[in-house]
Amino acid sequence: MTRIGDGPVTLDAFAAALRPGGTVGIAPAVRARLAAARAVVDAAAAGDAPVYGLNTGLGANLGHRIAPADIAAFQHQLIAGRAVAVGEPLPEGTGRAVLLARLVSAAPGHSGMSLPLFDHLCAVFGAGLSPVVPRYGSIGAGDLTQNAVWAQALLGAGRMWRGGETGDARAALAGAGLAVPPLRPKDAMALVNHGGLSVALAAHALGRARRGLAMARDAALLSCAGYDANRDIFAAEVNALRPAPGQAETAAWFAARLAGGGGPPRRVQEALSFRVVAPVLGAAADALDRAVAVWRDEANGASDSPAVVGEEAMRSTPNFQAPALALALEGVALALAMAAAGAVQRMQRMMDPDLTGLPRYLSPRGGAAAGMVPLQKTVAALLADIRRHAQPVAFDPAPVSDGVEDMAPMTPAAALKLADMAAPFDLLCGAEVLVAAQAVDLRQGVPLAPAVADLHARLRAEVPMLDRDRPLGEDVGRAAEILGADRD
Repeated sequence: MTRIGDGPVTLDAFAAALRPGGTVGIAPAVRARLAAARAVVDAAAAGDAPVYGLNTGLGANLGHRIAPADIAAFQHQLIAGRAVAVGEPLPEGTGRAVLLARLVSAAPGHSGMSLPLFDHLCAVFGAGLSPVVPRYGSIGAGDLTQNAVWAQALLGAGRMWRGGETGDARAALAGAGLAVPPLRPKDAMALVNHGGLSVALAAHALGRARRGLAMARDAALLSCAGYDANRDIFAAEVNALRPAPGQAETAAWFAARLAGGGGPPRRVQEALSFRVVAPVLGAAADALDRAVAVWRDEANGASDSPAVVGEEAMRSTPNFQAPALALALEGVALALAMAAAGAVQRMQRMMDPDLTGLPRYLSPRGGAAAGMVPLQKTVAALLADIRRHAQPVAFDPAPVSDGVEDMAPMTPAAALKLADMAAPFDLLCGAEVLVAAQAVDLRQGVPLAPAVADLHARLRAEVPMLDRDRPLGEDVGRAAEILGADRD
């Protein structure tokens, strides 16, 4: 069970709650905090002071005051008027992840969400329902438009995922025995003006990136063995000379797993794609760790505006934007693209007989045999797609709302493209390990370190050595599956 309200929720705990059978528990202190915050909201709703989104309009309508008698009706108007997200639905688990993100960020009490609404969100999550969320709409400014479509489903006015299919949200709620509570003042803002979608999408993207980086490291390990690369480059004393993030730890990982294998160095130094494995993959690991830390702060922080601050105040905040998370996600994407470029170069080096002493294109047949060389086209295409997803999106948002909202971090877009990078990246890792295993097979008389032998055996248990030309596309996919197994 993932506990909410006792302390920060980690990325691993967040992911565990979303897996089949995952559950959440709410700390008793959460309800007390929510009740105390509601007293502040109710007092503000009855007062004369302007409070953004409570008794004023939003965005360019900031100057419009809403009469106290109209505040309750304004809740539904606020949501309906902003439910303008478009495009195909995001995967089924997305809306459920937004639910979890909203519960986590509301637990400290700063959202001002009413207790009946909080209980409703808990019940929807517990019932396994997932509101439909369209792909496009948020620029990372509170994820307003996509959250509004998500909120409509929670209120029975949109569509819900259930059992892999979408259907009428009201029917789904009724089928789960859930009734929609009346919205109280501030509830609409608590439903739409938060960064839950950014947090949800980033959690998925970082999970896929973590899996991909582990696959890349294993693929590079087998490449070092297949190429019989000079292992001195991983020596601790060499990598201690410059304390670059992640380099020494990554070098130590390779040194330990290559120990006991290989022969004497075949050359003084290798091509850079082999020599700089530790700095490149170490930097990627560091970028990922930093992004996970930023995600933790974002997920557990209060992204509401206005927010309940103290016992008497509702204050406007800048916290609905998450530029740090957007930039961290961009950094991970760039780091993976750099790692992918190294993988492509290692594959090409392994097919060059002048560098390896192995048959051309790693074909034991020789002559007119294509061997592994056609894969160079495939991996070039995969690398191009990876680089496309690595292009930054956070630097050029369009001003909206009459120029009032003139900056945006595009956090959901940064998360989506990082997640979309996973498919070509995983396949590229599969291609590298396939090529490396072929080189290992052809390199006679060179002992394999135990970790390398185990990785090679796992691949060969399902994907045979290339003896004569055959279609390799399915082999690449299966190799990627083997590499990625048990990493979620």
